[in-house]
Amino acid sequence: MLRGASPCSRIGWVVPKLGRSAVARNLVKRRLKEIGRRQVLGRIGGARPAADVVVRARREAYRASYRELEADFVHAVETACWPRS
Repeated sequence: MLRGASPCSRIGWVVPKLGRSAVARNLVKRRLKEIGRRQVLGRIGGARPAADVVVRARREAYRASYRELEADFVHAVETACWPRS
């Protein structure tokens, strides 16, 4: 960690080419970024210690709607951060 930097939760994205155009990849990245900003950071923001989330988009992400991506992303984060006992 950098000196003087406050620990905060972060999200990173990996969107593989999978034979898709840059336009298609950027659309998936923009959607995931917005979902992360609106839904996920608020949920993991209070996590102590700070959480780092890395999302790797699968082939299905290129066909998924925004709502489908949102539901899957939020569910995955909730399951990872707060597993049921």
